[in-house]
Amino acid sequence: MTPEATLARFRDYMVGPARFMNLLSCFELGLIDALREQPGLDAVALGNAVGAKPDAVEQLLHLPVKEGFLAYDAATGGYSLDALARLPEADLQRVLVFLDLVKVTMLRQLFYLTESVREGTVVGLKEFYGYDGNLFGAVAEHKDLRESWATAMDAGTARVDPWFFDNVDIPAGARVLDLAGNTGLGAINTYRLKSSPGLRVTTFDLPEKEQECLENFRTHGVAEHCSFLGGDVFEEVPTGFDIVLIRHFFTLFDKSEVLRILRNVNKSLDVGGQVNVLVPVYQDDVRDHDSRSVDFYPAFFLGCAMGQGGPQKLSSWSGWLEECGFEVTKVIVEDPAAIPADALPLQAVLTARKAA
Repeated sequence: MTPEATLARFRDYMVGPARFMNLLSCFELGLIDALREQPGLDAVALGNAVGAKPDAVEQLLHLPVKEGFLAYDAATGGYSLDALARLPEADLQRVLVFLDLVKVTMLRQLFYLTESVREGTVVGLKEFYGYDGNLFGAVAEHKDLRESWATAMDAGTARVDPWFFDNVDIPAGARVLDLAGNTGLGAINTYRLKSSPGLRVTTFDLPEKEQECLENFRTHGVAEHCSFLGGDVFEEVPTGFDIVLIRHFFTLFDKSEVLRILRNVNKSLDVGGQVNVLVPVYQDDVRDHDSRSVDFYPAFFLGCAMGQGGPQKLSSWSGWLEECGFEVTKVIVEDPAAIPADALPLQAVLTARKAA
């Protein structure tokens, strides 16, 4: 890369936060909705419609016009949807949910990314919320964090879980443990998507999740087939299961904690017992154009979520399983061309069995 190209790349980073909030503000103010309802409005009419000065509206709209999201008619001074008019509503809503996640859970906290890395904890949560802990504890106490995070996570789970279950084998009548299964959604999906006579699915998580989990089982009509066990994965994993599912969990921790969990899982299984792991992955060569996860997840996990953790290269996930006494039998990685163009994580399923 030439010095000029290097400086141009720095420019992209300099304007990143400004571009993000400029675009999101156009949606939050209602400018995009106003143009969807009545194309051709000028800055004065748009300002009246959303309660903002026309000068400010005009300033904000330069960027979406530059990007081709909107069109501008110099003869009339009117604006209309351009690329946004061709974007399906479901796709747009998915993107807006993620933009909200970035605004609410990241922008302020990332001011303290450097301090979070030094201290190994999310400093921004303490500075802005007075919360000494991680994002997943903070969402229980702060409505804005909870609503933004939960909406985005539910949308991500809804997209990824069907793909995960399409790529794992669960024999008829198996005893399945959903490790760190939170409030039971994974167990519910397991039973619905892999149903068979005698199949039993148990959610394993901290005891305080039990009441909500069992209520979810009743609500979804699976209470006869799903159950809950309370405990701590870092202390012990319950025995008596054929298959352990680990989804949306390992990325919360650094290597030492992941190995500790895997060793406990290994102890809990009989020889030949199976573990299915769903994890986001980095390409082994992060310069690959499909390595979009590295643009987002290091900062998210270190500065906003945990103060540690993050996705790993596929070779690392496989190596850690083997280090803990498992034989990796199958690896499937999402096809980047088969997932939405806006999706950030590239997911992988690793299936392994306990070695003799």
